[in-house]
Amino acid sequence: MSESELSRPIKAKALKHEPYLIEASEDERHALSKRFALSQIEHLRADITLTPKGSDIIATGTMEAEWQQICSVSGDDFPVSAKENLHLRFIPQRAIEPSDEEIEVELDDVDEIEFTGDSFDLGEAVAQSLGLLIDPYATGPDAETARKEKGIQIEGEQDGPMAEMLAALKK
Repeated sequence: MSESELSRPIKAKALKHEPYLIEASEDERHALSKRFALSQIEHLRADITLTPKGSDIIATGTMEAEWQQICSVSGDDFPVSAKENLHLRFIPQRAIEPSDEEIEVELDDVDEIEFTGDSFDLGEAVAQSLGLLIDPYATGPDAETARKEKGIQIEGEQDGPMAEMLAALKK
C-alpha cells in the first residue's frame, strides 16, 4: 500500500482527550486532488474525537471540504462544497475464520477500518471519506447548455421533430 497523502498516524494506546484537528496543507491538497482526479482542493478540514471502546476506537466528528471538479458534460470546472458527519470505527486486524454463517451488518459496522500494529492513520480515513463524497459524474451549472449544444438528450427525454411526430401518433 502506498503512503497516504494526508498521513496522520495515531497511537491506539495514547489517545488525547481533546478533539483531533486534521487540516490538509497546500501540498497535501494538491496530492489529494491528483488522487481523486479533481482540478483543485481548496479546503479540507476535519475535527474528530476518538473514544476507546474495548480494543476498538470510535471516531466521531465533522469534515468540511471545498473543491473544483470538472463537469462530466461540459468539461468546465465548477465549485463543490460539503460538510459531512463522520462516524468511523478503527478495529485491530483480527484473524477471520471462514464461515458459511450468515452475518447481520449493523449501521455501526459499515465504516470499520482495520489497522495493524499499535497505530492507525486518521488522516487516511479522512482522505477516504472525502473520496466517497466525490461524484465522478457530477454536472456543473452549464451542463444543460452543453447538452443542448452537443445534441445530448437525457434518457427518457425526447425533443425535436421525431419526438413531435411520435407525440402526434400517440394522440
